[in-house]
Amino acid sequence: MESQAHVTGDGYFMSGGKVVPFDLLIGKAMPDNRESELTRLTNLLTATTYFSEFLNLKKGDVLVVLADRLLDVRVIAAIRGVARARGIEPIVLTHHTSQVPEMPDWVKPLIEQATVVISTWFCSVIDPFNVAMRKRGQRWIKITFFRDFDLLYTPQARFPFELVGELAKATAKLYPRERPFDLKFSDSRGTDFRIGFTARMSEKLMSTNRWRGVISADEPGCYSHYLPTHGPNIYERGPCVDTPDQVVDMTGTVYPQWAVGFPEPFREKIGVRFDKDEIVEVTGESANAAILRDMLMGGKLIELGCGFNPKAPRHQIYPAGSNAVGALHFGIDLVKPSDYIRKTMPDWEEPPIHMDLVTFDSTVHAGDTPLMVDGVLEASHDPVVRAAAAAYGDPVELLDRWVE
Repeated sequence: MESQAHVTGDGYFMSGGKVVPFDLLIGKAMPDNRESELTRLTNLLTATTYFSEFLNLKKGDVLVVLADRLLDVRVIAAIRGVARARGIEPIVLTHHTSQVPEMPDWVKPLIEQATVVISTWFCSVIDPFNVAMRKRGQRWIKITFFRDFDLLYTPQARFPFELVGELAKATAKLYPRERPFDLKFSDSRGTDFRIGFTARMSEKLMSTNRWRGVISADEPGCYSHYLPTHGPNIYERGPCVDTPDQVVDMTGTVYPQWAVGFPEPFREKIGVRFDKDEIVEVTGESANAAILRDMLMGGKLIELGCGFNPKAPRHQIYPAGSNAVGALHFGIDLVKPSDYIRKTMPDWEEPPIHMDLVTFDSTVHAGDTPLMVDGVLEASHDPVVRAAAAAYGDPVELLDRWVE
């Protein structure tokens, strides 16, 4: 007796004389990714070891923690535990918000005594007092991305921060030196945007600790991010300018795919046009375009952040991302506080005078040299980076297997 042939249709196939829908079979050819309790413990110890090494606290350090009321108290306990192992009892100041715009005068005497500051406060990076303290050698660690202790159980926390540094150094090698060049951005939506770099701007930017591959809090005067996901900014106004009123040569239009505080990616192609350091036009007809137009006009690009951790969730853009390797966030300082931000994110870790626009698929050239293509960081293919990853495991799994 001959068996009857059955033709496989869309969304099902025949199995033992039965029609089996694909929906019932999703994932059955893939490994089970659930962690056992033993694996979870192993992973936690890996992450906590990196955490302790990252903080790099030393006997004799004076540690001040600038916290806020919404910070997971287990995070403070974890910091205190690492500190006590070095004979340090941290001073913890808890503000009612992380949106502290400038360092309060009453805090400054405590900060002046510190050798290390761990902070959630927004003013950490830009306040002139804090900048001056780092110039004196004070080490700063920003924990915007470590507000919940359970993050220590995630792949991004146990990704070796040494490899984040290797990815940064390999990217730094691609920047032209000792000559002007354009940092150029494009994508399939029609983005055509450029930032004119002078040799001095490039030199100043590349001299910062993260661009030199120093991701942890190892150097006097460092400014580091924990979790170690936020790599160095591919453009950052602070290091690039000599005076606050300096106009940076940037022109063109960016079409972001999403922005912090918006429930879903943009369905409309919304254009954000820059001219001479300032946003001069926001195109689009949708409600989101109108919100961004009211928010962004006259704003300035203060940082262009790039993710350097392949295990940072690629499409998680709250609170200030994405920080996945090759994703970009355009950090804009606004002319006035945004009512939209105040309504939708009253407890955001950034104040309502800042907005992050996000792209996942940008192609970026420094002069004629690609830094990333279609949202993939060129440094991921660098032989030095691959060799460094091999010391920790499979380079393909570590560098190329992203977390959604």
